[in-house]
Amino acid sequence: MKPNLPPSIAVLLVNLGTPDAPTAPAVRRYLRQFLSDPRVIEIPRFVWAIILNLFVLPSRPKRVAEAYASIWEGDSPIRAILKEQAHLLTPHLEDAAAPFRVSVHPAMSYGNPGIPDVMDTLRSEGVDHFVLLPLFPQYSATSTGAVYDAVNKWALKQRNLPNISIVKDYFAHPLYIKALADSILRFQEKHGKPDKLMFSFHGIPQPYADKGDPYPQRCKCTAAQVAHTLGLKEDEWIISFQSRFGKQEWVKPYTDVVLEEWGQQGVRSVQVVSPAFSADCLETLEELAIENRDNFLNAGGQEYHYIPALNADAAHIELLAAISTPLVKGWAGTLDGWV
Repeated sequence: MKPNLPPSIAVLLVNLGTPDAPTAPAVRRYLRQFLSDPRVIEIPRFVWAIILNLFVLPSRPKRVAEAYASIWEGDSPIRAILKEQAHLLTPHLEDAAAPFRVSVHPAMSYGNPGIPDVMDTLRSEGVDHFVLLPLFPQYSATSTGAVYDAVNKWALKQRNLPNISIVKDYFAHPLYIKALADSILRFQEKHGKPDKLMFSFHGIPQPYADKGDPYPQRCKCTAAQVAHTLGLKEDEWIISFQSRFGKQEWVKPYTDVVLEEWGQQGVRSVQVVSPAFSADCLETLEELAIENRDNFLNAGGQEYHYIPALNADAAHIELLAAISTPLVKGWAGTLDGWV
């Protein structure tokens, strides 16, 4: 910490991560870090190391890199959006911290900017109070849990520990539900109301849920509250789970399977929203918007639309401000002796 200066407060907006470039080597580095996390893959380490190094990393990066290249526009969308979210949130928090300094920074669990590097830099600049806001609305050990792990590993190396607060999740926050519902209504004003609205969440393996991960229940709560706000009937919407990896059973129903069944059953039009994602990324822009669109249309469907994530929408920024402002204010109050 710089001497003779009052400590400052930093808010870290944290998302999952992304490769540094849409190339096979960059994707391989990213996947190695991501898939080596025991929070993500719970297979015994020795067994998984063999599978990862002999089967996954030699073949998967090229295919994934091609998918990233299809959505890359100067940078990975998830990183570009995260930076914009941090920029837009800053003025909302400046009054809450006054007269102390507050800053908002993007950080990621995997890839760059990594959580430890961001915290090291800010610590050297005098930050003594960290508020971490993982942008995973529904807690899972596979996502938010990894943020806790990264912070704890970083803290083990610190002699002079700062204050740290981590927001667990906000799956039922009224402003979150309203922001989602309003974004859907705005989309439908332009594109009409579909036969079916699908709430597609990133999936987790079923054994993880069986062991106590609350993620599926939180997803169902979010979807049900948004559907209620929209006044939808039970047969007008469904919750599903996407992005399966490997051969084990994942939480059901599966997004791609449901879409194919709907197409075969004569469902004409579908709109898909993915509330688990606070920013559009590979899983939304390529998997949902393109791959699953093709699945539905090839199965007989007629019209398919992906509803964008909340991204840098004003209502989304207001939600993030509402969550982080009390924590910033509370810590600013403990610094009164510095003035």
